[in-house]
Amino acid sequence: MAGEFYVRFYGSSEMSWAILRYSNVYGPRQDPQGEAGVVAIFANAMLAGNRPTIFGDGTQTRDFVYVEDVAKANLLATESEEPGLANIATAVETTVNDVYRHLAASTQFRDPPAYAPARTGEVNRIALDTGKAEEWLGWAAEVPLAEGLQRTVAWFRR
Repeated sequence: MAGEFYVRFYGSSEMSWAILRYSNVYGPRQDPQGEAGVVAIFANAMLAGNRPTIFGDGTQTRDFVYVEDVAKANLLATESEEPGLANIATAVETTVNDVYRHLAASTQFRDPPAYAPARTGEVNRIALDTGKAEEWLGWAAEVPLAEGLQRTVAWFRR
């Protein structure tokens, strides 16, 4: 939030600005190590024949947006004459269990996930309102989750 306040403050002096708040971005080239997203971690593990771990019961939801859609939003924001702030997301909640099932089907992985205790402080539900992105940029996510996951798995296979 502090960064957004600075952008708005300096933007009030006739400087062009845009603030984009991303939900859970996934797609090709995401590093599955460290603080990577669940899609990259699961896809990498499944293709290596390893059982991914779901922390909690897997019913927690996230708003997954494909990287190509995010790139388009960034381009539209740089071309905009108007300053603005928008969520870049799909506004669709998807459970971690559903992501697991989609990826397992795409990778032909047959084992069930390993479950571990939920992480302290983890948010149970995330879905962002994309109305401002539609209004300001004329943007909406176009790549459906199943297609984006298939593209991501294809990249990891290479």
